[in-house]
Amino acid sequence: MEILFYLLIFLIFSWIIFLIVRSISKGLDAKSNTKKNKYTNEAEGKNLSMNNNKDLVKNTLDEFLDQVLIVNKFKEIVFLNKNAALRFGENLEGKHLASILRAPEILESFDICIENNEKQVVEVEIKNPIYQFFSATIFPHPENNNFIIIVLRDLTEIAKVQKFKSDFVANASHELRTPLQSIKLGLETINQGHAKNDFEAQKKFVPIMLEQAQRMENLIRDLLSLSKIELEEHIRPNKDIDLKDIIDHVIQAQNQSLSQNDVKINFDCKKDARRIVGDRDKLIEIFSNLIENAIKYSERGKNINISLKKKNDQILASVKDSGVGIPKDLIPRVTERFFRVDPEKSKKVGGTGLGLAIVKHLVLQHRGELNITSEEGKGSEFTVSFPAI
Repeated sequence: MEILFYLLIFLIFSWIIFLIVRSISKGLDAKSNTKKNKYTNEAEGKNLSMNNNKDLVKNTLDEFLDQVLIVNKFKEIVFLNKNAALRFGENLEGKHLASILRAPEILESFDICIENNEKQVVEVEIKNPIYQFFSATIFPHPENNNFIIIVLRDLTEIAKVQKFKSDFVANASHELRTPLQSIKLGLETINQGHAKNDFEAQKKFVPIMLEQAQRMENLIRDLLSLSKIELEEHIRPNKDIDLKDIIDHVIQAQNQSLSQNDVKINFDCKKDARRIVGDRDKLIEIFSNLIENAIKYSERGKNINISLKKKNDQILASVKDSGVGIPKDLIPRVTERFFRVDPEKSKKVGGTGLGLAIVKHLVLQHRGELNITSEEGKGSEFTVSFPAI
């Protein structure tokens, strides 16, 4: 009996120890899990914080007015901010830097920056396809020397304003000299010359002076328009435009001129050749100039053929007349400001010599191309190609 009593006490004591050990183990496990969860939460929080920091940096760079690019040592683009994407295009990651910036100064400064690990600042003038002027700051990434940051500050408008002020004065003084001389001569003849007391003679001079005054007004208007267009040429339009609606609008606006010149327009538009990215007012100006010229230089009773069609990824807009045509050797010059194939004919129809220069720069602003074909005595065809949507 005594043995059984001690055995019972031993079993009870062992059971109590077991319960105590199990309780301690659970406490340790709970503590361990709590600590583990704490570390996990901290790690997750840290990763979340890192992701948030990346988003914060990207969002911050997207707000910069400057174009910001991050490029690896092989000159491959790894990041570009929103304004850089707007200027150079989307999905450029992995592309070579030279594919979007054909500027030897930047590439040379990039190599110096990589080699010497020093910041470089260079001014860059790009003339093709449109004029652009940048101040480029090129410096190593603060955390990884294998990457280079390029910040492009667009100074195009400042450079253009300085250039256009001098160009405008030079062009205006040159082109306005002739009509001013005509008006001055007419006024002197009426005021002090043989027409001083001759009312019939005065009546002959007044229409001439009015015509020259109108010519001056047209010149100043077109000069101001061209200067503004060239100033904004680097800013690409971004609206979804129906090109057929634009041409229909212009044709409707030219009804009176078509009737006066006894000219008809045939307009053919393919269904898939209507939508481009552009600016409505500027596209109206392009086709107003092209269609007005076609009317002015077409013979009476002839037709003007306008077409819209799609070829590959381009929308081709063609305006073809049956007019006097352009000598082959002069075709490259017709988009120069103030150039006239036939000065007498241009003067007769009221041309300023700036219409096709305006068209050229507006087409470039839309990242399009202007192609001219012509044959003397048979007419001319002006074809504008725009990137299709």
